[in-house]
Amino acid sequence: MKSRDTWSHLDGARGVDRRADAGRADFGGRWIDRISTGNDDLVHYDVDGGPVEIERRHDTAFPDQPPRAKSVQVL
Repeated sequence: MKSRDTWSHLDGARGVDRRADAGRADFGGRWIDRISTGNDDLVHYDVDGGPVEIERRHDTAFPDQPPRAKSVQVL
């Protein structure tokens, strides 16, 4: 797992954000459906709370209650 992929949706539009390098990307309050961290740790900054860390080599889905993210950061 090398890439860091984040599947999200907002207002009926779905998308996949693929990050190859470290950095932070604005998510504008999109709902996160799934995150694959690849070889790096990742943090998503929730609209309703603080940062949520997800360790490397995890593929996490949120089928019932997806978090709403302000931004996602690859560490």
